[in-house]
Amino acid sequence: MQLEKLLHSIEVEQVYNDREMNISGVSYHSQKVTKGHLFVCVRGYKTDGHKYLPQAIANGAVAAVVEEVQEGVEIPQYVVKNSRIALARLGAAFYHQPSEKMKMIGVTATNGKTTTSYMINEILENEGHKTGLIGTVSIKMDDVSIPAELTTPESLDLQYYLNQMVEKNVSHVCMEVSSAALETHRVETVDYDIVTLNNVSREHIDSHGSFEQYFEAKSSLIRNASEKSYAVLNLDDPYSASLVNQTKAQVITFGVESKEGHIHCKNLDLTTGRAKFTVEILKAFKVNGTEYIPGEFDVELSVPGLHSVYNSMVAIIVGLLSGVSVSTIQHTLKNFAGVERRFEFIYEEDIKIIDDHFANTGNINVTLQTLKYMEYNKLHIVYAIRGERGPTVNRENAEAIVGWADKLALHEIIATKSISHVTAKDTVTDEEQRVFEEVMAEAKIKVDLYKELPDAIAKALSKAEDGDLVLLAGCQGMDHGAEIALQLLKEKNLVRLEILE
Repeated sequence: MQLEKLLHSIEVEQVYNDREMNISGVSYHSQKVTKGHLFVCVRGYKTDGHKYLPQAIANGAVAAVVEEVQEGVEIPQYVVKNSRIALARLGAAFYHQPSEKMKMIGVTATNGKTTTSYMINEILENEGHKTGLIGTVSIKMDDVSIPAELTTPESLDLQYYLNQMVEKNVSHVCMEVSSAALETHRVETVDYDIVTLNNVSREHIDSHGSFEQYFEAKSSLIRNASEKSYAVLNLDDPYSASLVNQTKAQVITFGVESKEGHIHCKNLDLTTGRAKFTVEILKAFKVNGTEYIPGEFDVELSVPGLHSVYNSMVAIIVGLLSGVSVSTIQHTLKNFAGVERRFEFIYEEDIKIIDDHFANTGNINVTLQTLKYMEYNKLHIVYAIRGERGPTVNRENAEAIVGWADKLALHEIIATKSISHVTAKDTVTDEEQRVFEEVMAEAKIKVDLYKELPDAIAKALSKAEDGDLVLLAGCQGMDHGAEIALQLLKEKNLVRLEILE
C-alpha cells in the first residue's frame, strides 16, 4: 500500500524527511518488523516504543510514526499527537476496514463478558451463521481458534484478526471489550452494530486510577456508539441504566427486577440453581424490517446462577436483533455448557460443589444472591483471599460476603492464602489477610484460615453432610480448587469402598 494513502487515515502534525514509498506492513513491536514496514512508536505502561526505533530500522522499517521526532534517524518520521490512536487507524486502513464488512457485536461488563460472548456465538452459529469470537479465552475465526493473550487484542492485531475473518467469509463477530482496551484506543476504529453493557462494579481501580475513570472507560463503548447501532442496557444495574440517554444508538433495555424496559424476565425459578423463566416483550421494537411486538416465550438454562440469567438476557436480545429465531435461542440456551469457573457445578451427588471465581463485589453479590434462591441444607464457603489487589479490594470483597451472612445463615468461613497455588504476583500480603479477618471479626463470623488450598478444601468436605452445598470461591487462589476437590472426593470414596468390602 502507498504510504501517502495510508497516512490519510491519521492526523499528522509534523513531517520529517518525507518521501514516497510503498508499505508492506505495519508494526508496533520492533521484533515483528520485516522489510518495508511502517513502525509505530507506542508508549506503553512499562516501556516506550520510541526506544526501539533503531532496532525496528535494523529489521527493515522504512518509515515511522512517532510522538516526538527521534534524532539521528534517516527514515521518514510522521509526528502524531497520540500514537495509540494512530496505530488503531493505520491498522484499520491497512486491512481495508474489515469491521465494516461484518456484523460486529461488542460486549462489555465487569462480570460475565466471556460467558455472554460464548452464549451469543453459539446462538448465531446454531442459526447457521459463520462466526468470529474474540475474548479472554481464545480468538475464533470460523473453524480456527488460537489462545488469547489479552481480553481485547492490541488494535493492529485486532484488525489483522478481523481481516482474517473477512477472508473466511465470517458474517458475525462477537468480541469482549475490556476497559483497558477502551482506554488505550484498541477498538478505536471498530464499526459496531450492537454494543452491550450488562453490569459495572468496582474492579481494576488501581490500573484506571479511580472507579470513576474505570466507569468512564467502560461506558465509552455505549456513549460512542453510532446512530446506526443498537445498545443493550440493563435497567437493574444503575450504571448501565444511566447510559440510556447518553448514546446515539437505538437503545433496547431489559430487566429481571425492573419492568420498565423493552424486555422483562418474569416467573424466574432458580430453586435448582439452573434458571427457568419467561421472556416477556413489553415494548415493541423494530430491527432490519422485523418488528417484535409484545409477547412472551419460555427459556430454560443449563448453566446455573442468577448471573447467567442476566448474561442470557443480553444474549437473547442480541439474538433477536440479529434476526435469530426464538426456537434457536431456546434450544441453544438449554444446551449451552457454560464457561469454566463461572458458577460451575463440578459435583452433584450427596453434596453439591460449585466453583466460582468470586472476583469482585459485583460478582460476589450476584453469586450469593443466587444461593439465596437455591434449596440446600447447609452452606460451606471456602474463600481464597485475593492476593496483590490491595487492602481496599479485599475489604470490599469481605464486606460483600458479610452483607449476605444473615440471609445465608453464614456464621463461619473457611479461608485460604493458597500459598503453593499462586504465583508471586498473586501472593496474599499480610495487610490483605488482616483486613479480611478484621471485617469478619466485626461481623462475628468465625474464620478458619489455612495457608494451603488443599487443606482448606479438605476441611470443608469433612464438614459437608448430605444435602449440603460447598462453594469454592475465589480468583487465582482458587483456580486449582475444582481438581483438588474432585481428587479428595475420589480418595474419600475409595476409602468408603474399602471399608464396605
